[in-house]
Amino acid sequence: MTAPALLRGVDLAAFAAALVARLRAGGVAVAASGPAAFVAAMRALVPTSRTQLYWAARLALVNRVEDLGAFEAVFEAVFADAVLPLDPVTRRVQRGVATSPVPAAGRRDDSGPQPDGLPWTTRPPALRTADSAGDAAAVPDVLPSRIVARAEEPFEKFDDADLRVIGRWLERAVALWPTRRTLRTEANRHGKRIDLRATMRGARNTGWEPVMLERTRPRRRRRRVVLVCDLSRSMQPYAAIYLHLMRATALRQAGFHPEVFAFSTTLTRLTPVMAHRSPETALARANAKVTDRYGGTHLGGSIAELLAPPHGAALRGAVVMIASDGWDSDPPEILERALGRLKRRAAHLVWLNPRASAPGFQPLAGSMAAALPYCDLFLPAHSLTGLRELFDALARL
Repeated sequence: MTAPALLRGVDLAAFAAALVARLRAGGVAVAASGPAAFVAAMRALVPTSRTQLYWAARLALVNRVEDLGAFEAVFEAVFADAVLPLDPVTRRVQRGVATSPVPAAGRRDDSGPQPDGLPWTTRPPALRTADSAGDAAAVPDVLPSRIVARAEEPFEKFDDADLRVIGRWLERAVALWPTRRTLRTEANRHGKRIDLRATMRGARNTGWEPVMLERTRPRRRRRRVVLVCDLSRSMQPYAAIYLHLMRATALRQAGFHPEVFAFSTTLTRLTPVMAHRSPETALARANAKVTDRYGGTHLGGSIAELLAPPHGAALRGAVVMIASDGWDSDPPEILERALGRLKRRAAHLVWLNPRASAPGFQPLAGSMAAALPYCDLFLPAHSLTGLRELFDALARL
């Protein structure tokens, strides 16, 4: 279909994809169907001025009132210096010229001379630039833009309302938990193994000639996840978000039976109370059950207690995540012996230390230094970007 007069020579799909990438990098929560809706709007409305293009983009891409400020900033940065191709001089200048990619969201690109005409006259070599591939873009757009824009901020700066929104996002993110291969198989037409029984059953309809080969592949199921969270005084600034992570983990789904524990001076199992559908009720019950929270820390003793009955059997073949800063009142040898046993029993050991995000961090705590050789993953998980890195790392296990 011919492009509108304002965007003559422009690839509408590339134009929409690049603009949406800039908007998301600028903090605007654009839905997954946003680019398609914007292309349909440009074809239906046929904008002939920048104002009409502005309203087409705003109606198709902006879904929240709080996103209007960020949208205005990005649109102004992209189109402020663009000369409309309705000008005959502009048409002569840009004939046969491929313009450069759009400047970064929220600022203009003053690094060199800018060509006349609108951006993306031809499809740019890379729609995903450094800014669009940044940390904010790594966070799913199901979160409000005010939270996505704070992807690098530590969770201690978020209020309770924002933490509840992040908690609901965590419930969707648990689908990225790692899986394992089982001994059972399932039908799959791209599988490598031929199912002889199913093939012969299908041959009944073709005169006992096996026309179609039925194939199978190994069935996969999610590994058990065991989350152990430190609720001592040193971890108090991060306790709220880790409680939300524990609740998202504790929600049981088909074939997924997680376990969550908390400890300060003693170990407390929180799986039954954290599985409640209401976040407020789950967190209130967890705070009531962990009577020693925000006190001292017995990290080594708590991990050793986790290995003992009746909880030790839940660790076999599981992914064990320990959220702690490594400060411990027990000697490091206790934790080292416990992690040696845990490593032989569990499939993977993931350590989350929010203090590891500090510049120049070194594991100076004795227990933290003793635990590092046993960790498969060591991540800070102190912000939204850190949590996204955690989910990506778990998906690769």
